[in-house]
Formats: sequence, structure tokens, C-alpha cells
Amino acid sequence: MMIFSRGFYRISRNLRSSLNGCRGFLFLEDQKREFRLTHNFNLLTDSTEKVLSGEVIFKDLPAFYSSRHQIHNQSSSIVEEQDPFSLVADELSLLANRLRSMVIAEVPKLALAAEYFFKMGVEGKRFRPTVLLLMSTALNLPIPELLPPDELGGTLTTELRSRQQCIAEITEMIHVASLLHDDVLDDAETRRGIHSLNSVMGNKLAVLAGDFLLSRACVALASLKNTEVVSLLATVVEHLVTGETMQMTSTSEKRCSMEYYMQKTYYKTASLISNSCKAIALLAGQTAEVATLAFEYGRNLGLAFQLIDDVLDFTGTSASLGKGSLSDIRHGIVTAPILFAMEEFPQLRAVVDRGFDDPANVDLALEYLAKSRGIQRTRELAMKHANLAAAAIDSLPENDDEEVRKSRRALVDLTHIVITRNK
Repeated sequence: MMIFSRGFYRISRNLRSSLNGCRGFLFLEDQKREFRLTHNFNLLTDSTEKVLSGEVIFKDLPAFYSSRHQIHNQSSSIVEEQDPFSLVADELSLLANRLRSMVIAEVPKLALAAEYFFKMGVEGKRFRPTVLLLMSTALNLPIPELLPPDELGGTLTTELRSRQQCIAEITEMIHVASLLHDDVLDDAETRRGIHSLNSVMGNKLAVLAGDFLLSRACVALASLKNTEVVSLLATVVEHLVTGETMQMTSTSEKRCSMEYYMQKTYYKTASLISNSCKAIALLAGQTAEVATLAFEYGRNLGLAFQLIDDVLDFTGTSASLGKGSLSDIRHGIVTAPILFAMEEFPQLRAVVDRGFDDPANVDLALEYLAKSRGIQRTRELAMKHANLAAAAIDSLPENDDEEVRKSRRALVDLTHIVITRNK
């Protein structure tokens, strides 16, 4: 990953300066142990740093070290914890109202369907808009070469912020559209703790509602008059379709391939947030390097998010997830925990090949999973990607503005929230 070629020196330098005296976590054999690093920081300075496949690997440190504030270039004192969502709560409220107004349709039934997941109480946590609003502030940096007003959308901060808010709205509409379509394909009965739209209004109207949201997203996207941003988010829609098709039509060999699974996961989940983060940077007129760092944050955060989703499908309850637990395996979808379990127990492959229409095969697969380290290894892989997301934020150009620093801390905090959530 080319973005880290310039950023690694700063990452290692900031790690040395910021980890002294900070509180962190070791994840070893399913146990979370708290420890405090020494001020002389011999742990890191005596270790050998290696770069492999875009990841920082510390030879003498635990492989899956994680800390909420591990990569901030700050003093050794502990940073006061903050709720990332609270930093943008007012803006999220404005966005929610605007989204409800954007999905009004002339046909009453279509309007009712389109606003189904935008109504008060069922909007979800607005995770993606939160990330994008925080990224907007985190990238509030001096623009090296000011773009012409027609490309930048004006030089006023308020106008730029409004355009970045528009990206958050577009992203949420694309996301909800994909949920509506996914629920039809999966014949899902619940979503976000309530009946899915397809179970209430039927598949046809659910599909049309998703199409309607995509069309409204396209109109909003066109209003930005930025061809590069339009291209990015159009690619996202292509990726969503590609990922879903990969999931539906894969061969037995591909279904059991971790590489294939990760590519599909990027298309279905991480592409939207990564390209939206990049769009935020492009609208601000930032350099290609900064835009790529924003993209890498979103990509790794998205992958970590989905990996934990895969874990929760096995460990969560229907009530906590807002959907049926064991949803994926019952639909014949093979995810990371099963793929890792298959590496330990090759005989599981025969069970996977037989499919999961027979409940006995589901039970047998779960037995193998329980005996394996599949859940643990999936969590560890999620943590790797969460740490890479945090490292991308640390590699952004330094900035002393307090609001910028708060937003960057919040973006790193979100990586912790993603890998420790239970729903």
C-alpha cells in the first residue's frame, strides 16, 4: 500500500512519543489485559520494526496491540475520553431532517417506503455520516494550491462544510438503499430491531424504494459538480452490485477462499466508507496523499466493521443485533470465522460444500467453529485493520487546531468502538 511509504517514519516517531505512559490493551488468547507502558519506552525502542503488506509489525511486541489513543502525537498524559458521536450530534440532527425531506415522493406508498429507515427512532446510529463529518473537520488543513471557485465550490468554510455534509447524506442514502435490496435478496424479516421493509410492504416496493433512494443520491451527487467525486461514488454503487453478485454466484473454491472473501467484503461494505472519506478530502482540495490517507482510513475501518459483524452473527443474539443471529450461515454465506476454522479442521470443508439447507450441517459447522480459534482469529484480523485505520489518521499532516485534533482523536476512538461493540 503506497500510502504508508511516506507515513511510516511519522507513525513510528509518533508512537514513541505518544505511547509513553499511555494505557493500552493486549489481546492474548481471548483475554484483554490492561497494562501501562513505561516512560522510557524500552518496549518499542528495543524492537525491530518491519513493513509487510502495508502493515507495521513490531517483532518483540504482541501482534495485536491496540489502544484508543496509541497513535496520537501528544503529551504523555491520558487524553480525556469523548463520545465521537456527540461531537457531531447537532449536525447529525440536521442531516436526519434533511434526509427525511429528500426522500419525499409524489406517490404516497413510495414515500412511505423510502422513509422507512429514516423515521425517528429507527435511523440507526448514523455511523457513516458520523465518520464523514469527523473526517471533514480532521482534514480542515491549509490547501496547498487553491482550486478555482467553480471546482472547489467557493472558498467559504461554510459552503465547503455544506458540500461535505451532502456527501454524508448521499452516503447514507446509498447505504440504506443497499440494505433494502439486501433484505429482499436474503428474504430477511427484521432489520434494526423492526420488521424489514420487504416483510411489511413486499419485495417489489422494497426494491423500488431502494432504487428511489439511489436516484435521489444521484441528484444530490450531480449538484456537487465535481466529476472526480461523482466517479468515486458511482464506483461505489458498482462495487455494491459486484460484491452481492460475488456472494450469490461464487464457486465452491471461491467460497472457501479468504482472499475472495476479503475482496467481496471490500466491495459490499468498505468501498462506500473509503470512497466517501476520499470524496471529503477531494472536496476540500487536499493533496492526493491526504486523500489516499482518508481512503485508507475508511477502507480499513470498513473491513474491521464487517469482520466484527461476522463474529457477532455467531456470538450475538437476535435482540442485540436487530436481525436473526446465525443469519449468514443459514443463508449459506461462509464468513471469516468459518474460513479460519476450516484451516484448523479441513474436514469442515466437506460440510461447507454440502451447504447449510440441512440444519444438521449448520450444527456440525458450529461444533467445528467452537473447537477452533475462528472467532478469535477473526477478531484479531479486525484489530489489525482497526490499527491500520488509526495509523492512517496519525499520518495526516500535523495540525495544532484543537477542533482538528479532537476530530482525529474521535476517528481513532471509532476504531476502538468498532472492534469492541456487541451489536
